[in-house]
Amino acid sequence: MLIGVPKEIKNHEYRVGLTPTSVREAIHHGHAAVVETGAAIGLLDEDYVAAGADVVGSAADVFARADMIVKVKEPQPAEIAMLREGQVLFTYLHLAPDPDQTKGLIASGATAIAYETVTDNFGGLPLLAPMSEVAGRMSIQAGAHCLEMYQGGRGALLGGVAGVPAADVLILGGGVVGSNAARIAIGCEARVTVIDLNLRRLKELDDQFSSSLNTIYSTVDAIEKHVMNSDLVIGAVLVPGAAAPRLVTEDMIKSMRGGAVIVDVAIDQGGCIETAHATTHDDPTYKVHDVVHYCVANMPGAVARTSTFALNNATLPFMLALADKGFAQAMKDDAHLKAGLNVYGGKVTYEAVANDLNLDYHAADDVLNKL
Repeated sequence: MLIGVPKEIKNHEYRVGLTPTSVREAIHHGHAAVVETGAAIGLLDEDYVAAGADVVGSAADVFARADMIVKVKEPQPAEIAMLREGQVLFTYLHLAPDPDQTKGLIASGATAIAYETVTDNFGGLPLLAPMSEVAGRMSIQAGAHCLEMYQGGRGALLGGVAGVPAADVLILGGGVVGSNAARIAIGCEARVTVIDLNLRRLKELDDQFSSSLNTIYSTVDAIEKHVMNSDLVIGAVLVPGAAAPRLVTEDMIKSMRGGAVIVDVAIDQGGCIETAHATTHDDPTYKVHDVVHYCVANMPGAVARTSTFALNNATLPFMLALADKGFAQAMKDDAHLKAGLNVYGGKVTYEAVANDLNLDYHAADDVLNKL
């Protein structure tokens, strides 16, 4: 199989779908690779050539030649226009809040496999987890920066100092994003609360962090009370493949302290804050009711080197399975990889996406059994 790696074109997105090491592994398996020049920060064209790839001058060359496109972020309109029927696209998609992208993929006839819906034996999302780790840790870093006065924040230091209270940090969701955010916030000596619906997960966090963390069962009343009293709120909820639930209303935002900060990590899936809309690294924040909102949709792109290597560690085995066996056989052999199939042959094959966008749903098994 010829595997294509284009340069990412989303605003300030420096990650890359495959590192030279991953390219070499694919070639070792008998495949070929074509990589767009300048595809990654810190990873040189010469590194890809040494690994055995053909480096070309444009994304158009990559899309025209490759059997499978391996990316990081969802395809932008110009990239969707280059996809063709039967071509495999393996990347993050986040389709539920993005009807235009979904319609474009349907029209392309391509096979679109989403990192974020591939599952594992433990009920987790192994290709989302490494970026969730990064985003969770970055959320506290970004939130602390936004709390500074010249960023529009209320001028609070997360850990306080002797004689001055630490900041109150609220984390909505105790999954991978939430637990990593809690780890960093606790390390900064903030006063940290996690709210989640899953009592078992709350107990795990309580056992892990002990008295350093306050865990609260999720109710509207609990969210309202804690949002009102927080300096920094991290939105870290996830419903796999579906739009994020809106847990924080505009009325709750109105009740927050002036200069408080919201970091909505769930913005990739539409956001869990009613007043949130996606921003970019160029223009990351805005204010609503004197509350700073940081809603960058590709946070891990800012630490591209760490993120790229972490992502490749997770995606490489799945990419090799798709290349070695072809996507249909690979999915028939692995139900977890099959869970990543979102669009095939003009049909939506992921139920949560179809439901959120009011589109016809075609089960992955039904389309695969015809191949």
